[in-house]
Amino acid sequence: MSLKEIITVPDPLLRKISEPVERVDKELLTLLDDMLETMYDAPGIGLAAIQVAVPRRVLVMDIARKEEPKKPFCLINPKIVRVSQEMSIHDEGCLSIPEHYAEVERPASVTVSYIDRDGNEQERDFNELLSRVVQHEIDHLDGKQFIDYISKLKRDRIVRKLKKEARRANSVIL
Repeated sequence: MSLKEIITVPDPLLRKISEPVERVDKELLTLLDDMLETMYDAPGIGLAAIQVAVPRRVLVMDIARKEEPKKPFCLINPKIVRVSQEMSIHDEGCLSIPEHYAEVERPASVTVSYIDRDGNEQERDFNELLSRVVQHEIDHLDGKQFIDYISKLKRDRIVRKLKKEARRANSVIL
């Protein structure tokens, strides 16, 4: 396994719609393992393949606390098939938008169809935090970010700050 670099806003790749996975093979399983290692190292609770510059419909997540045993989920070609009428509002952050958070309203629960690591089709209900994480990560696969759900003014402020930080990181100090 190896750590992958997490790309950040304003990288245009984050707006790309990810391509479906054709088959579960050794290469894909290695990607999933690398993504989990990268997510845990970051640390984060969810990561979409596009965030490590791989535009494929794959995501990983694990909401277990540090002191708890790991409970990773690997979803291939995930698709939301049902959403609850009940909505919930919570702060969200993102490994691709470091150190920025905003309240986002999302359905409180969702049902997702996907393929697991073994190549089996699955359908599962996700509630509470897992529901929020899976929706956030599927958004990444569709070229969306959590800042798309906040006001234009707040979004523009965050993007400007991130662009400024990226310029500063790329400049040479003599």
